[in-house]
Amino acid sequence: MGKRVYFAAKTQLQRRTMLRGTGVAMALPWLSAMQPAFSAGHGESPRRFVAMTLGLGMLAKNLNPKQAGRDYQPSRYLDQVNDLRDQFTVVSGSSHPEVSGGHRAEASILSAQPMGSAGQARNTISLDQLLARQLGHHTRFPSLVVSSRGSNSPSYTANGAMIPAQDSPAKLFTQLFIDDTPAEQQRQVAGIREGRSIMDLVRDDSRRLARQLGTGDQQRLDEYLTSVRDLEQRLTSSEEWARRPKPKVDASQPVDIRNANDFIGQQKLMTDMIRLALETDSTRFVTYHLGGGGGVVPLQGVGEGYHSLSHHGLDEDKLDQLAIVESAIVGAWGEFLRDLAATTDNGSSLLDQTTILLTSNLGNASNHSNRNMPVLLAGGHFAHGQHLAFDQKNNYPLTNMYVSILQQFGLPMDRFKTSTGTMSGLELT
Repeated sequence: MGKRVYFAAKTQLQRRTMLRGTGVAMALPWLSAMQPAFSAGHGESPRRFVAMTLGLGMLAKNLNPKQAGRDYQPSRYLDQVNDLRDQFTVVSGSSHPEVSGGHRAEASILSAQPMGSAGQARNTISLDQLLARQLGHHTRFPSLVVSSRGSNSPSYTANGAMIPAQDSPAKLFTQLFIDDTPAEQQRQVAGIREGRSIMDLVRDDSRRLARQLGTGDQQRLDEYLTSVRDLEQRLTSSEEWARRPKPKVDASQPVDIRNANDFIGQQKLMTDMIRLALETDSTRFVTYHLGGGGGVVPLQGVGEGYHSLSHHGLDEDKLDQLAIVESAIVGAWGEFLRDLAATTDNGSSLLDQTTILLTSNLGNASNHSNRNMPVLLAGGHFAHGQHLAFDQKNNYPLTNMYVSILQQFGLPMDRFKTSTGTMSGLELT
């Protein structure tokens, strides 16, 4: 953005031209989302990432073991997934430095960007979208952003724009596995070709401008042209994907759950769709925002709304009911992990090739604290089976885990927002 403005300011003669160019540049995130992908390669199994984010936190005393290290006794919530303990790591005492604002910090879960006292600060790119921008070109969909209800998500582009979530498993199934009609394919191809023609215009106008610029400005302009050429290649690949049949799966289109309060049913159905998307290599990067509804979750022993229970004020009855809901959430998460473990991918399990992060912006929803976030990290190529217990008062930066994840994907990055390095104790296998 800064480069485009710089060109416009320095060359008033070409101001109209560069405003058009700036307009295209501002639209780049949209163009990049038009299914940019190259054909997926074969051989070594690709690595994948799933972020599952909760809007209402999780009771720390029921989630985090009392003991640190590998010999911990499973907590109330983790007891039901103890068969998987070698497949995940529990992290306590971590949060995003400088991030506050209670519920407003939903936008910061994956970006670690403080949103200001009024929630009006400009966001930055989220972890999932950074991975997708670097590695998402191998699949039909660079990333998928889904939710249990509504379009809100913690996924943000490099320009700070939220990516709306798809909350219908049925529509997601259609998007992933139902072939478009010939007319729809032609419409997509026409849109892609129009995008390429816009890129051609910007390229030609920029080259014409280059003859009027000094050495420093020519270098900046060359960087811009390089990004244009890269986008053109992505658009060409998008046209190929638009004509290519979608994968066939041995599954029927799901029926969306009509009960908006059936939080656990929605979670199970959507994670089934995520597994299918990963299994067919339709995408390798997924963000699933589970949010937090206000209605009564249909579970035995629960009689009050989920949101109300999360703001328990230490009321014992509410705490008991909340524990039932949160235990079911962790149980469904465990089912998802077991399904991935049972799915073979090039000789190894899909769980081995997929890093799954479960966390929330709220460590304590009752007092809207963004400290001591609940964190479970599963799968991938990490040495799991441990509880990394950091200081509850002087929290460890969760962004260090994000750097560890980025490096696990082979990206040469040693910083992410407030990180100070990779996460201490989280080692690769």
